[in-house]
Amino acid sequence: MATACTVKDVSPHEFVTAYAAHLKRSGKIELPHWTDLVKTATFKELAPYDPDWYYVRAASMARKIYMRKGIGVGAFCKIYGGRKRNGSRPPHFCKSSGSIARHVLQQLEKMNIVEMDTNGGRRITSSGQRDLDQVAGRIAVAAP
Repeated sequence: MATACTVKDVSPHEFVTAYAAHLKRSGKIELPHWTDLVKTATFKELAPYDPDWYYVRAASMARKIYMRKGIGVGAFCKIYGGRKRNGSRPPHFCKSSGSIARHVLQQLEKMNIVEMDTNGGRRITSSGQRDLDQVAGRIAVAAP
C-alpha cells in the first residue's frame, strides 16, 4: 500500500528542479524583463548562468514557505545571502536582493500558492500545498 508523499519526504534538490520545471510548463509566472540582466545579490560578481534561474528561485522559495510559514522578504534576503569577498580585506556576510524576493513572492501570491500571514510574512495556501504535494508524489513514484 502506497502512502501519501509530501514535500518533506523527497530530496530538496530533486523537488526544486521538478517544481521549477512545473512552474515553467504552467506558464503562470510572468518573467520580468530584467531577468537576463540582474545579479541576484550585491556580493555576486556575475548574473546567473542558468536561463531558468527565476523559476528555480520561485520553486525554492515555495518549498521554504511550505517547510516554515511566516517567512517574509527580509528572511529570504538572509537565506539567499552569502559571503562578500572584499579583495585583500576580510570577507563579510551580505544579504541578497530584496527586490527579487519580493517579486517572486508577489508572483506566487498571484498564482494562489502563498498568501499573506496575519502574523507577518507569507504562508502556503491549501491549493498551493496540494500542488506542491502532487509534484512531490510524482518524484517519489519516479524514484523508488
